[in-house]
Amino acid sequence: MSETTNLGELTFTRVYQAPLELMFSVMTEPEHLSHFWGPIGVSTPIENITVEPKVGGRFETIMVNDEHGEEYTMRGVFTEFDAPNRVAWTEADVEGGMLTTITFTDLGDGTTETFTHQTNVPEYFRSEEAQAGMQTSFVKCDAYLLTIQ
Repeated sequence: MSETTNLGELTFTRVYQAPLELMFSVMTEPEHLSHFWGPIGVSTPIENITVEPKVGGRFETIMVNDEHGEEYTMRGVFTEFDAPNRVAWTEADVEGGMLTTITFTDLGDGTTETFTHQTNVPEYFRSEEAQAGMQTSFVKCDAYLLTIQ
């Protein structure tokens, strides 16, 4: 008997009040990621972030639940690293080998659009609760950008 996995796709488009090069750095460097990676109620200390900025390099994070201390590990491998235009990674630990690709577009007015496309997304990551958490991470990123510009 074979099991069928319910995998799908997600896309997110967001405009950030930051120039292209800064936005790429914010999304790919531990010293920035530690300020917003993960939903509200979760922290990701800088020592829990590994970024090897190259194709085949590791992208790993350990988020920590602020209330209970529970840890959530993400282990990815970069499949693309084209600064400052595009970054992609696969998460082999996630059922189906989820692929996340972020494309950065300079809008010419000091803002940057990010288009995030995820494939092979398990059903539990597509739930309303998971999506709400993802959105709070974007809000945290917006707030962080205000502190560094």
